[in-house]
Amino acid sequence: MRAAREVFSELGYDAATFQAIAIRADLTRPAINHYFASKRLLYQEVVDQTNALVIESAVQQSQRESTLAGRIRAFIQSAVQAQGQDRSVAAFLVTSVLESERHPELAETDHDSREFTRGYVKSALKDAVDAGEVRSDIDVEAAAEMLMAVMWGLGFYAGFVGIKSAWSRSPTSSCSCSTVRPGTPDGWPVTCATAA
Repeated sequence: MRAAREVFSELGYDAATFQAIAIRADLTRPAINHYFASKRLLYQEVVDQTNALVIESAVQQSQRESTLAGRIRAFIQSAVQAQGQDRSVAAFLVTSVLESERHPELAETDHDSREFTRGYVKSALKDAVDAGEVRSDIDVEAAAEMLMAVMWGLGFYAGFVGIKSAWSRSPTSSCSCSTVRPGTPDGWPVTCATAA
């Protein structure tokens, strides 16, 4: 699966071939065909496994937190841990979002990491409103999209730009995030200061 994830993220869905994946995995093309009758089936399996490895795991980890800042921090830390184990996960998640735009048939609703993450972020924001962490008049949809842009931007950076050794350390471990205070002018954003 790792070889397929790497090839799909490097070449894209259209250019990826069973042959390229087989070479990367040190297998024969027929060996891959034995388990996956089509590229689409292999791609969906990679999506499912990557979502379970990163997104579902990050949501589980973050549910243990009681504040919005804690949940977002835990989500990012969990994703960074998965990235540290296999650099291709972030790259694949980002490219899978792009591929679902190019090929809507690849974006099965129950396998869409972007929509799954968006639903989680909206839920966390609504919980924060209910808990009084965030003003009740906040535009949850707009705030969720802003957080999505930040989170997916981090994923893009981690998968394609960042230095591998830097991602082995958690960028949030030296970050002291405070909760959103209802008394701030707009009730947003979470303040974050990096420790020196």
